[in-house]
Amino acid sequence: MSTLAVILVATAAGSVLSLLLAALLAFSARPSWVPVLVSYAIGALLGASLLEVLPEAIEMGGDVKTVANAVLGGILLFFLLEKLVLWRHCHDEICEAHSSHDHGHDHGRSGMMITVGDTFHNFVDGIIIAGAFLVDFRLGAITALAIIAHEIPQEIGDFLILLHSGYTRTQALALNFLTGVATMVGALVGYYALSMLQGWMPVLLGLAGASMLYVALSDLIPGLHKRAEIGATLQQLTLIGLGVATVALAGYFIGEGH
Repeated sequence: MSTLAVILVATAAGSVLSLLLAALLAFSARPSWVPVLVSYAIGALLGASLLEVLPEAIEMGGDVKTVANAVLGGILLFFLLEKLVLWRHCHDEICEAHSSHDHGHDHGRSGMMITVGDTFHNFVDGIIIAGAFLVDFRLGAITALAIIAHEIPQEIGDFLILLHSGYTRTQALALNFLTGVATMVGALVGYYALSMLQGWMPVLLGLAGASMLYVALSDLIPGLHKRAEIGATLQQLTLIGLGVATVALAGYFIGEGH
């Protein structure tokens, strides 16, 4: 099997496995679980961004200022994208910004943000897998396994956010599939043009980290404040902590393989 074929098989396996687990969740999760599990997803997003993605961007050769600029630019970019979604949903004076009714979701805003950010992240993951296989088969295999281990909980969390954002289960699965395809695209680009993209990797990772921070802090955390009682607050803090811990433990057990 050629190196390119091995790279494509490795990236496809990760995407398919994540999609299958998301599909399993789609048929088993109850709607009442979604608001509770959103707290866990917040923790996973914060942990993935601050413990994994942004440190990796710096380790890959991006100085702190470059990565910080990418995060700042990403936050402003996602702010504008969110505004575009709001404008799209505004008709006359009946929209989320003008209506006093609680629709129970955010008209797809956080779902759109996480989809864009996850696409960036998966694209970079594909480049990383390709680069590792081009150096050494064993290194490529370890890197692919490490990335798959990170992607599975992330994709499940993304799926929960899409449900919370008002998407149907079918739509959420379709979007998860499309973001997974970005991994294979990144692998192809990495195989044929790794040297030209190497300098952009920290910036792309900075944008991915920015999307995670923006969704968690701007779109999801404010919704938690609708339940201010002590019991709900303790439950939310516990689940956020579990989300962060999941990412931290995953990084520890795979030994930061990639």
